[in-house]
Amino acid sequence: MTPGITSIHAKPGKSVTVTLSWFLFAAGLVAYLITAAARHRDNPEERVTPTVAQMVTGMTKAVLSPAEDDEALPEGASWVTRLSRSMLWKDTKASGLRFFYSMALLLPAVMLGLHMGLFPYVGALFLRFVLFFDKIVALSLLPILFIVFGIDELSKIMLIVVGVAPTIILDTFNLTRGVPGEQIVKAFTLGASDFDVAYRVVLKQIWPRVLNSIRLNLKAVMLFLFAGEMIASTDGLAYRIALLRRHMGMDLIIPYVLWTALLLFLVDLSMRLLNRRLHPWFEEGGLREGGAG
Repeated sequence: MTPGITSIHAKPGKSVTVTLSWFLFAAGLVAYLITAAARHRDNPEERVTPTVAQMVTGMTKAVLSPAEDDEALPEGASWVTRLSRSMLWKDTKASGLRFFYSMALLLPAVMLGLHMGLFPYVGALFLRFVLFFDKIVALSLLPILFIVFGIDELSKIMLIVVGVAPTIILDTFNLTRGVPGEQIVKAFTLGASDFDVAYRVVLKQIWPRVLNSIRLNLKAVMLFLFAGEMIASTDGLAYRIALLRRHMGMDLIIPYVLWTALLLFLVDLSMRLLNRRLHPWFEEGGLREGGAG
């Protein structure tokens, strides 16, 4: 008997899978278009649900024109000049730099978690403190960070690090502790030193899962980035959204939100592809049978 669509053993075909994967996107788009058309019929000045044409117009202006508080472009400027000095590029570049600086600063957190899991004295020194610090709501530290680091770039970057690093440390610690002790003993019997075991046995084995942990925390990184930009900034994607909110500029807010989601999706996709290329033996549900020996 062929299993039904509600069965655990159901195996949808490729075309059905593709159709279902895009169904909710299409349904949401259709629902929005119907709602926007109905509201604009009732009120031509409707601003909460802009039409597609209004959003395209707003995004085109953001892509090809500078922000209102920036210097105007010279007459006859090339499209490359218009793009490089546009409002969207300025905001994307500012947020992107903060994002990647913060991601780079998460690497020491990985190393700390690794050492906490392997070296007893390091674990005894840091574990309880990190467990406690992880329970502090990072946004509650924002006034302190502004006082200590000022309202420039460093405070926004430190907010991200403070908010995400404890989770990465503890996840790396747990992954390290999960490595079978037999592997460590075997490495020592083959003449490995402490740091050989740490970096050539344990780190290589847990690294793909650590990358997954960082990847799954991308949304938290953006959350803290947006919090910092909305409170104290003069550029950035979140700053622009907060500024447009005062004028009900939904024709640009919605495209900015979608643009941010697209960028984060591309970063997530890049990390998954990189992980797959660097660790072909790794599967997200676990190691393949007979994995990296």
